[in-house]
Amino acid sequence: MSQINHIKDLSNCGYRISEISKKTGADPKTIRKYLAQDDFSPQPPIILEKQSKLDPFKPIIQEWLDEDKKHWRKQHHTAQRVYERLVEEHGYTGSYSIVQRYMKKCRSIQTEKANLELIWDPGPAQVDFGEADFYEAGKLCRKKYLTVSFPYSNDGYSQVFGGETAECVCQGLQDIFEFIGGVPPLLIFDNATGVGRRIGDAIHESELFSRFRAHYHFRVRFCNPYSGWEKGNVERKVDYNRANLFVPVPHFNEIEKYNQKLLARHEKKASELHYKKQVPIRELFEEDRKALLMLPPKRFDVCRYEWLKADRSSRLTGVLTEITARMSVITVPRWLS
Repeated sequence: MSQINHIKDLSNCGYRISEISKKTGADPKTIRKYLAQDDFSPQPPIILEKQSKLDPFKPIIQEWLDEDKKHWRKQHHTAQRVYERLVEEHGYTGSYSIVQRYMKKCRSIQTEKANLELIWDPGPAQVDFGEADFYEAGKLCRKKYLTVSFPYSNDGYSQVFGGETAECVCQGLQDIFEFIGGVPPLLIFDNATGVGRRIGDAIHESELFSRFRAHYHFRVRFCNPYSGWEKGNVERKVDYNRANLFVPVPHFNEIEKYNQKLLARHEKKASELHYKKQVPIRELFEEDRKALLMLPPKRFDVCRYEWLKADRSSRLTGVLTEITARMSVITVPRWLS
């Protein structure tokens, strides 16, 4: 550009093209081209892709990748398998590294298309279970913990239980509802929890959970099988709580008292800034709270009754058993008169 500006300066001073050529050593045709050019704006670089030995085979590879979408993800083509098929079936003579780079590029494009951000309104919550080790009365044992997270505010709560039964889910939800002072209008569940599951288009709920849902008036949605990304917020919250609430391994004697302390510990997380909105989680959760349903006037009795077989003495017609989330069992025998 310095040479071009020098040529233009000489021309503006009245020098002829032949004189400019003698002073600068530039060809007269070049000088005429620069003087006639009226746009010197920066031009975007043009990337010229070199021809590759793989170019004639790319439509074939794309057909294989499209066919893969119809089948189980664990039986999709790898770069190695694509290379082997190209050599055996189509006479490909290029290297494996070319195939590998092209496959990586194809997968990155698919990933970019798939990573769409979900927008959540205040109120709905996601529910899932995690597992961690605990010392209960000095004995090391592995237990489940129910986690409820609110995607809008990224606030979340956990309760520890001995399993993933409907009793555990209902008891944990009830304790969390009472702590936050309301009921989320919509709960999103994993397809494998104890409260029910989706089979095709049909939803099969356990009787206890159906009663619990009718009592608290919330709606429910089950994820599709093997589709954890549909509740990604609670998936991350499960990992976060394990790393931050259960490390080092907690000690407790009474699980009920430990769960009460666990609800209170969420205040530390609530004081942090939202990872994206840069607003305190506590303030965002107030928007969630405004969207909550009111608690019913009467508390739901989380338990299930079952009749068990009598013993061999035939002195009992049955044993009525009350099963709760706390795993306590009350037996009421009915004696023959």
